[in-house]
Amino acid sequence: MDPSALREEGNNLFKSGDVEGAISCYTKALKVSTCDSESAVLYRNRSACYLKLEDYSQAEEDATKALDTDQGDIKARFRRAQALHKLGRLDQAFLDAQKCAQLEPKNKAFQELLRQLSAQIQQKAVQLSSTDSRVQQMFKLLLDNSAQASDRQKAAQNLVVLSREDAGAEQIFRNDGVKLLQRLLESQQEDFVLSALRTLVGLCTGHQSRTMAIVNELGMDRLCGVMGSGASSVSLSACHLFQVMFEALTEGMKKDVRGKDEAILPEPSRELRSMLRHLIDMLAAPNVSGPGRDSAINLLVKQVPRKSQKHPDNSLTLWVIDNGLKKILEVAGTVPEITDGPPLTDNTLLSCSVLLNKLYDDLKSDKERENFSTLCEEYVQGPGLESKLRSIQTVSVLLQGPSDVGNRTLEMSGIMDAVISLCASDNITHQQVAVETLIHAAGKAKRASFITANGVALLKDLYKKSENEQIRVRALVGLCKLGSAGGTDFSMKQFAEGSTLKLAKQCRKWLCNDSLPPNSRRWAIEGLAYLTFDADVKEDFVDDKNALQAMFQLAKSEDKTVLFAIGSTLVNCTNSYDVEKPDPQLVELAKYAKQHVPEEHPKDAQSFVEKRVVKLLEAGVVSALVCMVKQESPALTETCRECIARVFLALVERQEDRGMVVAQGGGKALLPLVSESTDVGKIKAAQALAKITITSNPEIAFPGERVYEVVRPLASLLALDCSLLQNFEALMALTNLAGISDRLRQKIIKEKAVPKVEGYMFEEHDLVRAAATECMCNLILSPEVQKLYLVTDSDRLKLLVLYSGEDDERLRKAAAGTLALLQHICLLFVTSHWLEILQALLLSESQDLRHRGVVITLNLMQAERSLAEKLMESEALEILSVLAKAADASQASVTRAAQCCLDLCLEYGPPCEVSEL
Repeated sequence: MDPSALREEGNNLFKSGDVEGAISCYTKALKVSTCDSESAVLYRNRSACYLKLEDYSQAEEDATKALDTDQGDIKARFRRAQALHKLGRLDQAFLDAQKCAQLEPKNKAFQELLRQLSAQIQQKAVQLSSTDSRVQQMFKLLLDNSAQASDRQKAAQNLVVLSREDAGAEQIFRNDGVKLLQRLLESQQEDFVLSALRTLVGLCTGHQSRTMAIVNELGMDRLCGVMGSGASSVSLSACHLFQVMFEALTEGMKKDVRGKDEAILPEPSRELRSMLRHLIDMLAAPNVSGPGRDSAINLLVKQVPRKSQKHPDNSLTLWVIDNGLKKILEVAGTVPEITDGPPLTDNTLLSCSVLLNKLYDDLKSDKERENFSTLCEEYVQGPGLESKLRSIQTVSVLLQGPSDVGNRTLEMSGIMDAVISLCASDNITHQQVAVETLIHAAGKAKRASFITANGVALLKDLYKKSENEQIRVRALVGLCKLGSAGGTDFSMKQFAEGSTLKLAKQCRKWLCNDSLPPNSRRWAIEGLAYLTFDADVKEDFVDDKNALQAMFQLAKSEDKTVLFAIGSTLVNCTNSYDVEKPDPQLVELAKYAKQHVPEEHPKDAQSFVEKRVVKLLEAGVVSALVCMVKQESPALTETCRECIARVFLALVERQEDRGMVVAQGGGKALLPLVSESTDVGKIKAAQALAKITITSNPEIAFPGERVYEVVRPLASLLALDCSLLQNFEALMALTNLAGISDRLRQKIIKEKAVPKVEGYMFEEHDLVRAAATECMCNLILSPEVQKLYLVTDSDRLKLLVLYSGEDDERLRKAAAGTLALLQHICLLFVTSHWLEILQALLLSESQDLRHRGVVITLNLMQAERSLAEKLMESEALEILSVLAKAADASQASVTRAAQCCLDLCLEYGPPCEVSEL
């Protein structure tokens, strides 16, 4: 607990490249330090660590704390100048750099930073001046009602472009641009309204102070009114603006200094609550359009629940439940065809289910969950037919969302009886609501058995006798769901032989029927999502090209409610669900005990699955999946994303199919799935990325900046909870990336993958160990990684030398290749076997190993004369002389390197001179 000892340990860790370890030591030392001057040095040193990690806010904060104690600490001032420079606070950085240069005029680092800052400040001044004139010109055109409409529209579009630049956004804001944008929002002209919203997005992005000013100046009533307007494009743009505002305000709350200047701003929580309150009020408002209501629900889904369960504060969720749950349920209970409720879209009810589920999952205690359930039960109870219909509709929505709550409401007195009686109603809408509730109620095994006993006859009767196709298709889905209760277990069939195939055939028929409304065709997909547990149904479905095309068209349509059903169907067809194969001994015991043992369908064998995947690829499944990923809707839940990730992984299983997946945009579509999915979905998406990166050129598969986004998901696969296959594929993919450019190697280092790769170099599995060593061979090209291996008495270096003498040729090549890339190395004290291992490389039958051995020898001789003498006294001299005389053109690289070794020996002179050669 001695601060000086901890500081010294931190210094040593920093020098060796363990920056995180150094920070830990400095932090511990600060906790026990009682001397201000000593604390100042610790803050200064920790600031250097944060600069290394590119955490510039923390670096600036620590450097400031050091300067608070000692204003003359030139190192702390220089580090603060560097941090401020990276944070974009050029004026403040210039003042610090100027003071450093005044104290040490001859210091080149100070002078260089001062020169860079001067140039950037001048450039920014010129840019601001130019931008100011452009902004004024745009304003003049927009305010001139006599100007041509085309010129004003062009000016509005140019304003959007300007707002995306820091200088442009600042000039628009300072020139009272918010009032002009307010006039555009009130113009009722869609083009002008869209331009105003997009300009506001530019002004608010990443800037808390401007966002707070805009929220207060425009007012939430006006912004919500724009989002609730009838135009879908305007509603989506307004939703995007709200999203950006939320991000700017919430990110600002996490920082001590808010905004790019140092002005301390008021806490933004008031604005956040105001925004949420207005969004809740929009839900049940009759004057809000359907798309506007969907946007409000979407924003609540994204902003209210905690991003991580590790975060202890769920007060925002509790506040929304107390103030808005009844309004959400009011929307959920709306039956557009009968009740006088707010306007809905086809996606609204499913979006409500997602929101209710998110809120319920975010609750932390049984008391909170009981309160949620009680509020839902109180709403569902109500007298009168219309109220009962709304109650059943609400139960239907709850069953799709927080199913525990849905089941509780379903078990309330009279609800199930009402569902059964409405199924027999003459009113089509009543039948439709009741049948959908039955379908959702059959989700749980317990409920499915109840429905099987009491509802199958009713559903069959509706399917056979109803003259309305929409009722028939829903009844069919109920039968499909009950018929698939056995899942993939071939021995557990609910219906008679052939019945499942007949149901599937009818579903495909309705799916291809363009005369049916999209929401009814969606139910046909729902049926197939259950029936495709049966391998015979899968085979028939992938052979039906018309049905596949109809499903893919629905995937690209505006109907978002179909996404999960399509994802589930494709998961079943590609067998990309998880199947645990039981232990053979346990199977035998189960048979002996006459217990049920699951059986696999013969057509679920790998050969059948591969053929189905090929047929899906030929039908265009990749383009459909890409469109599904792009959907901005609560219906694209994390579970739905997991389904898409599973299908992508199945599609890239065969190496020959990966090119087609990449060519149709599959690589790009996988990137959002690694960050927005379930934990399992993230791993599946990352593994699919790894497979693509191994066999494709990453710069083509992920063009531009996207290639850098691949590194983090690949590094996440280097974890103990991932399988060895996933570890191996991640290492292979990282090897490919590390060989491309130094910038990619720096990205891999930044993602802290180097220690993980080193860990896998000790793995018992030969392939994994060799893959990790190959990855290190490419990473060693980075000077930062080289430093780790050039430390005196390095165990890392010893490991590479020992691996160079292993029997596994792949491992030997990787280890020897890594050593060959290290210059100025000394193996004399690493291990006593180094010379023996080196000679074995020189005598190897493999040309690659011989070449590596000769290059290592040359590096050793260049590093130290004593090593050259040691080598020339051994048999290595004779081996090199033989290699240098080789006449085979294919060994030219080995011959040249061996000759360089001999030339260097002659250059050293006695006792290394080899004049006899």
